[in-house]
Amino acid sequence: MQNIELIAASTFGLEALVAQELRDLGYHDLMVENGRITFTADPEAICRSNLWLRTADRVKIKIGEFKATTFDELFDQTKALPWADWIPENAKFPVDGKSVKSELFSVSDCQAIVKKAVVESLRERYHRDWFPEDGPLYKIEVALLKDIATLSIDTTGPGLHKRGYRTLVGQAPLKETLAAAMIMLARWYHDIALIDPFCGSGTIPIEAALMGLNIAPGLNRSFASEDWPNIPKQLWDEARQEARELAQFDRSLYIIGTDIDPQVLKAARHNAEAAGLSELIHFQASPLQDLSSKRKYGKIICNPPYGERIGERKEVAKLYREMGQVFSKLDTWSFYVLTSNPDFERLFGRPATKKRKLYSGNMKVDYYQYFGPRPPKRRQE
Repeated sequence: MQNIELIAASTFGLEALVAQELRDLGYHDLMVENGRITFTADPEAICRSNLWLRTADRVKIKIGEFKATTFDELFDQTKALPWADWIPENAKFPVDGKSVKSELFSVSDCQAIVKKAVVESLRERYHRDWFPEDGPLYKIEVALLKDIATLSIDTTGPGLHKRGYRTLVGQAPLKETLAAAMIMLARWYHDIALIDPFCGSGTIPIEAALMGLNIAPGLNRSFASEDWPNIPKQLWDEARQEARELAQFDRSLYIIGTDIDPQVLKAARHNAEAAGLSELIHFQASPLQDLSSKRKYGKIICNPPYGERIGERKEVAKLYREMGQVFSKLDTWSFYVLTSNPDFERLFGRPATKKRKLYSGNMKVDYYQYFGPRPPKRRQE
């Protein structure tokens, strides 16, 4: 099979990280746009990108793109696309949709039109009037942005943030993809100490450990396209074998996760065990004021409470002030804090070295980065 166009869908603000991940995988024919990175690669890229991307939401095959301001245009141009090159006779092919600043603003109508057009296209190829839809899943998406329709098929299934290890979560879980982005933006490496003093169910420490050992985040889960007859099983086998060979299981890590709630730490330990990392991460119940380390250099990466509810605001303001006092004792460390609270810098006691806007779900958050002194040059491996 010749090269194909793929889309790595991304949360707003993480596009540059996803693009860099794709370059690290060897894919350089990239187009970076809001919420997506389009790239051209061979079919093996479906397997490798699903297994390896830490900060992307999912990987889709781009079937076509065109302007459509009427339902007739949407139908005719969708029908003309080569759907049967991918979708077999027995496939399930539901249609998802979204529309932003487009003439065709009714998502449900767009979904129905696309479904009808795909059926007509498949009828012409397979010479049949009815499709059982009892085979593998090929979820189609019609995405309209400023009257440009992009038609794609999802290769991932459940989103890439679902690594497979997090079976127990706290009240406001941080997505694994955003946790991975926080660690990447902090430029943390396996030979640097890391502490998360608000670790909750353990997402940041676990994602760091996966990175530190160079374990592909999707190694222990399955993907929708693994059931597709168009992608030889050999490609998946080779991609997984490559991932196993690249893992650095013999590395030592210094990762600590603390939380004031002993119950939530049970979930963290359970999740770390499910990820096969329980012996590499130290979790302990500890109040913030007890935070300390004998390590000269290190990074604190954390997602503290935001205080979104009115009754919590005073409590969170007090916590942020305490963070400023406690963190300052680790004066050679760097600190990275994710919060939606606009008063964080004032409460923490000093402005961030750098601030980056991100999104946690639909909530705008800021990533406050405080750089400590540069440690001695890292030992290269």
